[in-house]
Amino acid sequence: MSSVLRLIAIISLSLIPALALPDTGSVLAGCPTLEATDSAARASLMQYVCYYSAPPGAPGHDATAPDQLPVDIEWKPAHGRDLVFSHTSSVYWVHLDVRNSGTERAVWYLKLNYPLLDEVTFWQTANDTTETIATGDQRPFASRAVDYRYFLLPVTLDGGETRSLTLRVHSNGALNVPLSFETAAEVISGSNHLTLTHGLFYGALLVFAVFNLLLFFSSGTGYYFYNAFYLAALGLFLFAMGGFANQYFWPDNASFANTSIPLSLSLCALAMILFGRSFLEIDKGTIPETVLKGQAWFCIGFLALALILPYNKTILLNTVLALTVISSLFMIAAIRWQQGYQPAMWYLLAWLIMLVGGLIYALAAFGYLTDFLAREALMQSAVGGQVILLNYAMVQRWRLLSQKLLDVEHSARTELEFKVHERTAQLRNTMRELEKANRKLSTMSLNDALTGLHNRRHLDNIFPELCAEARRTGHPLTLALVDADHFKNINDTWGHGFGDTCLQFIAEILTRHVKRPRDVAIRFGGEEFALLLPGTSATGARKVCSALLADIANTPVLAPDGTEVRMTLSAGIASLAPGEDQSQLFERADEALYRAKSEGRNRALLSETSEVE
Repeated sequence: MSSVLRLIAIISLSLIPALALPDTGSVLAGCPTLEATDSAARASLMQYVCYYSAPPGAPGHDATAPDQLPVDIEWKPAHGRDLVFSHTSSVYWVHLDVRNSGTERAVWYLKLNYPLLDEVTFWQTANDTTETIATGDQRPFASRAVDYRYFLLPVTLDGGETRSLTLRVHSNGALNVPLSFETAAEVISGSNHLTLTHGLFYGALLVFAVFNLLLFFSSGTGYYFYNAFYLAALGLFLFAMGGFANQYFWPDNASFANTSIPLSLSLCALAMILFGRSFLEIDKGTIPETVLKGQAWFCIGFLALALILPYNKTILLNTVLALTVISSLFMIAAIRWQQGYQPAMWYLLAWLIMLVGGLIYALAAFGYLTDFLAREALMQSAVGGQVILLNYAMVQRWRLLSQKLLDVEHSARTELEFKVHERTAQLRNTMRELEKANRKLSTMSLNDALTGLHNRRHLDNIFPELCAEARRTGHPLTLALVDADHFKNINDTWGHGFGDTCLQFIAEILTRHVKRPRDVAIRFGGEEFALLLPGTSATGARKVCSALLADIANTPVLAPDGTEVRMTLSAGIASLAPGEDQSQLFERADEALYRAKSEGRNRALLSETSEVE
């Protein structure tokens, strides 16, 4: 009998905790109850969690409370895994039963360690009483139960009490639901640790940004400003991703909470490009410069798109853009390093760290990796390493520039004495070169560019001198004016290009027949030429011109269309008479040329005065 009583007593004692539980329907099969007082159980919280995924159209997608869920839905145990889902439009329901087997009332906190969730609703059910907290990024920050960047649900359990905790989570982007169940001391300890870590991290970013800004104002070097811009934009992006911006900057502007993330990411990518292009000294017009310029315009365009398109699209676009920019800068830095630009080595290491950290962080943010907190810490470490390496790269760049200046100064001192001795010799050489140039310029100014003959200026210079010499010595001086016949027809028929060829041909014939050293052939008009023949009588000049005219008439020139063109010349000849000046001599030669034209062309005529002589 006593053994039976002992058995009944044991069974009764085992059923006492159940008296504090709600109805049996609230405890899900396959989801064990978490013992809140057991720290080891709390550390393995996900072994006690069940969840249900409700895609659009499923019964649980439009449900707004646990009692609206169908009774026959299949809850899935988490089996210790974090609830991490890539881009999804499903609504996720999470369920957890917790029990305080102790004798005293105590408080715990269900902590959701991911700040970027649009809709988060908590329900606590005990003794047919339900408490509800509706919060998330789409609500003002004050809707949270605790003023904290993550989502905290206070859970107060009396001794022996059991509660059912249910969460409804929905978000436009990736969905991370990293849960923990902690005591107040554990929450405070973790918060203090993160506050110290984040304070040091963001404080260091701010110090480096201000320092680079001061360097820009003092030196005017552009990449210091771009680096300050990059650090500020990167800090703002991580501040928004970590939930701090929503908590401190715009707690009452729920619509801007999501928009701020792709906006700051576009600014960050733009700052990366501006800093990289300036620091790596990329030449204009090169392929790297063109690539970065195109990506910069994409950043500006994505800034505008972030204000128009939904968050789930803009965050994906801007993430791809940022990773593309980082990859491009990494490759360009490798190219610049191969080209011998030494500071690019440190820049390359900095972006290698950033590329790895950014890729892991993006995968965690988009739900492809678990433990977002660890990825956030890894990203901060990557950013810290990058900032240190970038600033060290700038120091190395400054050191190299300083060394180059010192080398230039030393080289200048060494070569100064040699330069002084060399200066006199260079000056002499310069004077000689200048004299040659002047002579060449003089020759060019006195010669016709097309034919190579002397020009009208040379005629004006030498004609008075030859006339004065002839009057002084009594030696004859004869002037022959030669003009191409019907030259306009040549230009009209075959064009001015062929006309120039004919003029060059005439000049070649003139040079062939005017062979004496003192004889001068001149082109002084379009198709007008002059021959100055010192020591030659009018009769001798006529022989020269007759031979010249015959040579021209008998030598065809091949036109562009294959036609053989035969040209003729007319010439007027006059010899200097006593008491005559050069203008009178020129007029008589011109009159003789006019008569040759009038009498049928292709002939050489003497002036009337010359014939009398």
